[in-house]
Amino acid sequence: MDQNKAIRSHLSPCRGLEARRRWYRAAARPTVLVVAASVVAALLMAAVLFGVRLTPSGGNSTWVSAGVRDVLKAVSSQNGQSTAGPLATVPDPGDRLLGGLLAPEFDESSCLSRYRAALYRRPSVHAISSHLVSALRRYESLHRRCGPGTPAYARAVERLRAAPNASAPPPSSAAGCSYLVWNPIEGLGNRILTITSGFLYALLTDRVLLLHSSGGALDDLFCEPFPGSTWILQEDEDFPILGMGHLTAGHHESLRSVLRRGEDPGTAPWLYMHLRHDYSKVRQDQQFFCDDVQAQLRRVPWLVFQSDNYFVPGLFLIPGLERELDRMFPRRDLVFHHLGRYLFHPSNTVWGMVTRYHDEYFAKADERVGIQVRKFGWAPISTDELYGQILNCSQREGILPVPGAAAAGGSSNDGQPAKQKAVLVVSLHGQYSEKLRDLYQKNGSAGREAVSVHQPTHLGAQRSSEQQHNQKALAEMVLLSFSDAVVTTAVSTFGYVGQGLAGLRPWVLMTPVDGKAPDTPCRHAATMEPCFHAPPTYDCRARANGDVGRIVRHIRHCEDFPQGVQLVE
Repeated sequence: MDQNKAIRSHLSPCRGLEARRRWYRAAARPTVLVVAASVVAALLMAAVLFGVRLTPSGGNSTWVSAGVRDVLKAVSSQNGQSTAGPLATVPDPGDRLLGGLLAPEFDESSCLSRYRAALYRRPSVHAISSHLVSALRRYESLHRRCGPGTPAYARAVERLRAAPNASAPPPSSAAGCSYLVWNPIEGLGNRILTITSGFLYALLTDRVLLLHSSGGALDDLFCEPFPGSTWILQEDEDFPILGMGHLTAGHHESLRSVLRRGEDPGTAPWLYMHLRHDYSKVRQDQQFFCDDVQAQLRRVPWLVFQSDNYFVPGLFLIPGLERELDRMFPRRDLVFHHLGRYLFHPSNTVWGMVTRYHDEYFAKADERVGIQVRKFGWAPISTDELYGQILNCSQREGILPVPGAAAAGGSSNDGQPAKQKAVLVVSLHGQYSEKLRDLYQKNGSAGREAVSVHQPTHLGAQRSSEQQHNQKALAEMVLLSFSDAVVTTAVSTFGYVGQGLAGLRPWVLMTPVDGKAPDTPCRHAATMEPCFHAPPTYDCRARANGDVGRIVRHIRHCEDFPQGVQLVE
């Protein structure tokens, strides 16, 4: 098969998908106008009732609140009354660059998924800040100048290699490029969330993010996200930081050790940041999220970190980063949705798995439902009990129909064509999809819906060190992100990734209590953002232990894991 045919094979039109996309396009403009009008009305009412601070809106000295001014600016721009662009825009469903989120320079055949994945998903209705788009283009330029294989990178490594000299000036990132190195740990869901966290930190602090590919952990998994450069730091025995994959919080060059010795972290040529779940037991590790320590870390050319946490909410606790974050993300609950779609493009190998399965089972569906199931040893529940919880949730919330008399020939009881609802089940075990499939094959549904149930794999156990296992896991995450409605398991990072890429608030299966499903089987999540499972317990502003879920209004405790916190709007 030649290259053009290979590309076309991944772009075959699908009946259900095209129908949905036409409906979204037709509905988009009136929906935006209605929402804008509603927001304007609400903000004006707030100004009247609560004394919102008013500012001049233009040369006619009309006074409105700052929030109303932003909305009016966006609406007037839509109507051609202003040449200034709105603060944030919703991408056109047919825009392969996702409203400027993606760079156009890539060779499409080298990564088929980059410009094609969005065609398989529900069109995103979430606006992208023009400031975020500008920040991404600046970062790409920085990475192209400072990434591996460049003269600037070679100089930075040589400075790192040079033995400390008492007569030499202290190291400074101002002399060249500075770096943030990610180390892999835990499963693929954790890795995707921690890479995203590291990238946002790099974006905010003018660092180049490099992924330490220990043992080929990322081989043939993702495409390169930055044009003209690589983000992979290959294992090299000659690299100055030895044993990078085995650093611990007690290492001599860790932030914890340096602060305990009373030294200035800013004088170190490199430092290790320990951000794994157990970091929250030690104040010095948690001081990574303090403004004064961040000011010192700005002068350190190389930072190495390891984490099993989505620590993005922690960055919103740092006052020095607050203004830039506000400009990048006017809606705080869209961080992973935007950055995940920017960073993670499945390799052609993985994309082939995705499109073959989609074209076989989901292309003709009118609606796609994703159900992600995960059992944890710390929250035991029997297979039958968990299956009952899934069924109770999905039928109660109208996600799946109630079983009824089977409709013959794919038609409803009144002879009209049945709505085709395809259900994707992703789980390490096959019992849940088998039970659902048997239920609807034997009984059909009581309404105008024909339900089919599919599960790509049931691997039995998580094996994060195996390339093929990771490829299959990524393919399932991407398939889950194609869903029109999602049911996920509480605390699961796999589910967080799928819902975030999809841009959907999931229905979350709540954690079992004493081995039984809770009375409320699931809840509609308040946000699509992942949960930061182990937030700091040290309040930098108060210089004492505190509850970071109560410091700023857009960070709240997670519904699925109350010890954690997440971004909300």
